[in-house]
Amino acid sequence: MHRRLVFEEPVSRAALWSRRLAWFSLAVLVVALVAFRLGEPSQQGLAPIIGAYGFVVLALLLSVAAFMRIWQSGHRGVGMAAQAFLLSLVLLAPAAYAVFKLTTLPLLNDVSTDVDDPPAFSRSRVALDARKGRVPPDLSAERRRIQRQAYPKVVPIVLELPAEIAFDIARKAAVNQGWQVLESARPGGRTGAGRIEAVARTRILRFLDDITIRVRPRADGSRIDIRSASRLGSHDFGANAARIAAFSEEVELLVEAR
Repeated sequence: MHRRLVFEEPVSRAALWSRRLAWFSLAVLVVALVAFRLGEPSQQGLAPIIGAYGFVVLALLLSVAAFMRIWQSGHRGVGMAAQAFLLSLVLLAPAAYAVFKLTTLPLLNDVSTDVDDPPAFSRSRVALDARKGRVPPDLSAERRRIQRQAYPKVVPIVLELPAEIAFDIARKAAVNQGWQVLESARPGGRTGAGRIEAVARTRILRFLDDITIRVRPRADGSRIDIRSASRLGSHDFGANAARIAAFSEEVELLVEAR
């Protein structure tokens, strides 16, 4: 009886290490994200996340090299290389989306529904303590014009309701959005306007953004203006405009539900 010897092709080392590196990148990225969310948001705190994405890119390149090596030598490991390639693409998707936003949206970190007379942020002790003494600076007229071109749908909310009712709706909309309302002042007094100061956090990285809402009476009802400003960075990746749009939709829903 003759035994038949079967020689198997060796496993591609590039495929093996690309899979290991991809899963290692996932673990590092998760740890970096958790650490960032638990700590105080800062630009320095983003360094571990950026470093984790460096490993992801390396895993992607190594998987591509593995495919090429397997094609040339016939080594085994296609499944491992494919797993590393797909996992790397999934991990890179949020970063690619952020790069897309960075390159297609203007350099803005402060958006207002009133570009001519934006609502001013409160300088009360409560508001300043919440912002750690920071007051978002006013943007130049040129940058406000850029905002108008980039976000033409970010406009004041005009209601055929008294300012008192509009104020209650605006405050409830802010709470429904999950914002932390710092203080509020009902319409009246010398200016006749009401205001609401709030703080919001982004969903994933938990960045802190400051919000001020102004409610003014009109002859035929009331007008709500909202301004949202990011604390970190000079580019908000469209977050402030999206936040204002969500607030406007919430106000509309609350008005319809009356």
